[in-house]
Amino acid sequence: MSDQLLITSPDDPALDALCAELASRASELDKTEAWPSEQLRRCGDYGVFRWFMPVEFGGFGWSDLDVIRGYLRLSAACLTTTFIITQRTGACQRIVASQNDALRQRLLPELVAGRSFATVGISHLTTSRRHLGTSVLRAEETPDGFVLEGYSPWVTGAIQAQVIVIGAALDDGRQILLALPTDLAGVSLPQPPRLVGLSASHTGEVRCRQVRVGREWLLAGPVNEVLKAGTGAGTGGLQTSTLAIGLASAAIEYLEAESRQRSDIAGPAAELRREHTRIEADLVALAVGVSPCSNEELRVRANSLALRSTQAALAAAKGTGYVVGHPAGRWCREALFFLVWSCPQPVLAANLCELAGLGD
Repeated sequence: MSDQLLITSPDDPALDALCAELASRASELDKTEAWPSEQLRRCGDYGVFRWFMPVEFGGFGWSDLDVIRGYLRLSAACLTTTFIITQRTGACQRIVASQNDALRQRLLPELVAGRSFATVGISHLTTSRRHLGTSVLRAEETPDGFVLEGYSPWVTGAIQAQVIVIGAALDDGRQILLALPTDLAGVSLPQPPRLVGLSASHTGEVRCRQVRVGREWLLAGPVNEVLKAGTGAGTGGLQTSTLAIGLASAAIEYLEAESRQRSDIAGPAAELRREHTRIEADLVALAVGVSPCSNEELRVRANSLALRSTQAALAAAKGTGYVVGHPAGRWCREALFFLVWSCPQPVLAANLCELAGLGD
């Protein structure tokens, strides 16, 4: 692709073309559950992977606000592809944040150019399996590196990745981050389970059985709370809310289109649009350092809007929307994802109260 067609800002007309391509393939992707290799290739062609990277590593160095604006557009077009990109970006940003310069030089050129794929396996350090009281992926330090034993429960695209940025805990409670090559002896990648939505993200377990990883693959640690040692995928922050708001916008746009022929839909569509405008304004404010609400409050509202707007789209579509292949049914299933993706306990509690009809 010509450099003139690279998406260098969220206002670039080329972003419209890419989103149209992604949207045209979203229903088929949902039906086949095949890895979106062509969609990701096209994102690479358009320079999407450069949005998130500093200029010194070949990226465009987009601001937080520009990244959010880009994610809003992509997630409205195809949530599965966009979710995969968030996990890929999280891996890249952890690599950038590392002090291991040799490893950065080894991995980043191919990643920024879109010629290789990396992902993250860190949910067990944040929200998943935390109730067990001990890490499900343990590390033993050796003179030349670490030995990994256990598993990471939710890793997106692991069977497609050359490298997984993975977290593990030592017996003393300290944690490490490693860039784990997927071809090391002892690494196994089971076929990922079918999910209610986003099955094409191929999200599932990565298992490690006495996996020896050399110290040259170390990104951070051993330290307490290693995820606070650098930037990453924005777990529990604005990124997840952004994708929920983007999904809601797709459903609301559908309602608005239907309302032009059906007056009974006009009122609900207009009210959902007003709510969407307010929540997007708060998202933008948070991105530039203004605090009209907390990140958690925004997440609660984004989850709620995604659930309600997608169900409204299904109701408007009637029986047609309940047929596999119609976007309204897919949007409803995708909205459920935000109840489980990196969902902190206070956010879950607030959403449960809303679903149960409990007021403030």
